[in-house]
Amino acid sequence: MKLRLGLMGLALALMLGESLALSPKGSAQENSTEATKRKVRVRTVPDYPSLAKQLKVTGKVKIEATVTADGHVTTTRVIGGSPLLVNSAIDAVKKWRFEAAPKETTEIVEFEFDSQSAK
Repeated sequence: MKLRLGLMGLALALMLGESLALSPKGSAQENSTEATKRKVRVRTVPDYPSLAKQLKVTGKVKIEATVTADGHVTTTRVIGGSPLLVNSAIDAVKKWRFEAAPKETTEIVEFEFDSQSAK
């Protein structure tokens, strides 16, 4: 009986400890999903690099862009994508203009390069 109560207490402690450990992580996820996405006023389509066309490279490029309050892209960071496609995507997103906002934001932009756009 004592062993059973000890195991139940241990299980309860583990469950409580686990829920306490997950609380900060859960609130961080809520904050990131609450961020509103700014609308794009001017959008530039990236050029399909000729080497990527020749090699038939396709795929997605994901860029994190820092956007000023007035809507200009100031910095970019590559999150993922083929090195053959990345520079074209960065050049395009730097030309984008977003709607004005009260403060600087970070936006995630994804470009898809496929055989239809390689013409």
